[in-house]
Amino acid sequence: MTAAACYADRAWHGAVAVVENVRLARDTYRVRFECPELARRIVPGQFVMLRLAGQNDPLLGRPLALYDVVLDADGTPRDVDLVYLVMGKLTGKLSHFVPGQLLEVWGPLGNGFAPRAAEHLIMVAGGIGQTPFLALAKEYLGRQRYGESARPAAPGGRVTFCYGTRSRDYLAGLDDFKQAGVELRVSTDDGSAGHHGLVTDLLKQCLEENATRRHACGVVCCGPEPMMAAVAEMTRQARVPCQVSLETPMACGIGICFSCVARVRDDAGGWDYRRTCVEGPVFDARAVAFD
Repeated sequence: MTAAACYADRAWHGAVAVVENVRLARDTYRVRFECPELARRIVPGQFVMLRLAGQNDPLLGRPLALYDVVLDADGTPRDVDLVYLVMGKLTGKLSHFVPGQLLEVWGPLGNGFAPRAAEHLIMVAGGIGQTPFLALAKEYLGRQRYGESARPAAPGGRVTFCYGTRSRDYLAGLDDFKQAGVELRVSTDDGSAGHHGLVTDLLKQCLEENATRRHACGVVCCGPEPMMAAVAEMTRQARVPCQVSLETPMACGIGICFSCVARVRDDAGGWDYRRTCVEGPVFDARAVAFD
């Protein structure tokens, strides 16, 4: 058996029943399925691979990040929430699934976000990149604990979520973040909601507001690669620690096919390929060779 708890030889694999499948925004849905085995183990930043049970078209699964874990009346983890954007055949079919239909899933996979103490956590997301952040915010604010092993207690500080999409139609899950106690800052490319411009403009504002207390800040980021590269450079210049969750396309999700590799720098100043599904998807932003 391999050492890491997220390696595939420790993943759960089986069929699960859809509990809910609801539309959150344009082409964006939240699917909920009952799976206590996954719900009690998965932590913010990890993902599962998902297929449509009993169907071979498409053949390969799709990686979907944890959105949240739902507790039963006794406070025991029971259901898993995933948020997805309809982009291809699998997600197109999935958007029509109804309660009771079966999915095939395996996980939890990946390393998840490393807990780091920070008085002010700034989350930066573009497009569907918001999906890993609800659970992380709830954990950080002490609203919910995740995983079987005890992760460090949440510091109970401030969370600001900078969220950018093409237009207001694509903004998904805003009420979920508000209910969790997260401060929202929104941007849209067309100016239909919030700041008319890039989500990195919002991050710049946050960093400027914390100019005298940047040592107390931490940043997490997920979304299109050019946006993550810009965030990595901004946080490097500001000397603020940053974790990025890469959205590299995956085929197997368990480290066999090497289709999801990313260039990651080593301590000697060089770089090597790392599998996003196993060594990631979360990396220190300073280590990722975006260029």
